[in-house]
Amino acid sequence: MDWKIFGTAFVTLFLAELGDKTQLAVITMTASTESKISVFLGAAAALVVVTLIGVLVGGVLSEYIPTEWLQRIVAAAFIVIGVLMLLGKL
Repeated sequence: MDWKIFGTAFVTLFLAELGDKTQLAVITMTASTESKISVFLGAAAALVVVTLIGVLVGGVLSEYIPTEWLQRIVAAAFIVIGVLMLLGKL
């Protein structure tokens, strides 16, 4: 295992998720139920599955698209999503 990559992935994802709509949704769900462990396990499982999909898709795409272009495509997608959110379309 490459611990440097592990640490970078952990810190990056941890910081990206702080205050994210996912965390806010979990806070809301936790406040409205007595089964806090169910919310934790469901949210953790969802994050694991979404991350697995990202790793698999990223692995396949990186075989066909250079990393530099993949980063540009992802950056453009973030910009488009941000604009759509500002316009109330998402």
